[in-house]
Amino acid sequence: MAIRSRAGADVNRSAILAHLGAQGSASRADLSRALGVSPALMTQLTRDLIGDGLIVELDRSSSNGGRPARLLGLASSAGRAIGVKVVADHVAFVEVGIGGQLLRTASEPFDAASVLAVSELVTLLKRFIAGGGDAPLLGVGVGVPGSVLQQQSGVVDSTQLGWTRVPLGDALQRALGLPVIVDNNVNALSMAERLFGRGRGHRDFLVVTIGTGVGAGIVTDGAVLRGHGGGAGEIGHVPVELDGPPCQCGNRGCLEAIVGEAALLRRAREQGILAPDAGMAALRAAADEGDARAQALFGDAGHTLGRALAGVVNVIDPEIIILLGEGVSAWDHWSFGFEPAFRGSLVPGKRGIPVVVESWQDDSWAQGAAALVLATPFDAEGVAGDQGRLVRQRLAEQVSAQDGAGTEASGS
Repeated sequence: MAIRSRAGADVNRSAILAHLGAQGSASRADLSRALGVSPALMTQLTRDLIGDGLIVELDRSSSNGGRPARLLGLASSAGRAIGVKVVADHVAFVEVGIGGQLLRTASEPFDAASVLAVSELVTLLKRFIAGGGDAPLLGVGVGVPGSVLQQQSGVVDSTQLGWTRVPLGDALQRALGLPVIVDNNVNALSMAERLFGRGRGHRDFLVVTIGTGVGAGIVTDGAVLRGHGGGAGEIGHVPVELDGPPCQCGNRGCLEAIVGEAALLRRAREQGILAPDAGMAALRAAADEGDARAQALFGDAGHTLGRALAGVVNVIDPEIIILLGEGVSAWDHWSFGFEPAFRGSLVPGKRGIPVVVESWQDDSWAQGAAALVLATPFDAEGVAGDQGRLVRQRLAEQVSAQDGAGTEASGS
């Protein structure tokens, strides 16, 4: 129980930095209300962050009566992080400040199936890093669609990328000379939602992504659940149809094989809704224009997703579901099948659970990868292993250098 409590406090420290980065300066009382943390704990957490050189006290806020509150802000020179989202045909990059504020973005074509894929990723990463700011770079976070046994070694198994036991973390660490933390992209996105997004006000929530695949990130008591082998949340491979269509994982009838992008396009072409070379944009356009077959296809997919997701909710009991990914651009059509199937399959006490649909952006995924680095200085459970230790070391060196510069300036 002590470990879980410690982990919660550590996530709260990251959340304070994220709030100050996204919203600007705030008082301790403001932070306490926004993050749902008691005033006493907030005082302790902010004292620690000030002592670590990550936040600073600013001028007092105006007051209509009583003592004005002291505002807190980020120590802007404390560091930055790089986040990378890797998919089959492109990579997205972001550079973020210590509080998660977006500083710079880029996207590059990428062929994950190439035998030179890892070396090409190194080249693209070096180019992006070279164009960065002056603040010290704490590390690189990488989100991939697949299983990652350990964040520190970053060995990737991904059917979407066609990778088996690819030692991505070790390769990037050697090539870049920087700490590199690798995790499943939905797990990374879930941490970003916890720090920067709709999950910030909740300790137990579920992030579900639909698009080329179907995935989930499970946040419980403020921490991302990774599972024994780092593969928790693979709801795309929940079996839903006996002897159904083959899935890229090797099984048949998986949820992803029925409602994933490739499955929808295959059925649309078989039914004559789309030409052989048309993609998801054309299918969505057909549904928008009133094509009943296209609308029914999305509705059926929503129905299947709703029943499967209800089973997950019945088991893990989240406070809220956050739904996003490439597929949500057509959610108006999915929702006709999803809502009745989902609500009707929940146990009565859970039928009021809110489902929030967020717009999809590559930047959000890459920002999630960067959050792997930003949360590391407060990683009490050591999930990031040796790479987390290196991030903490780089941060400590930066804080020490700042303290030395301040002492020298005061003595001159």
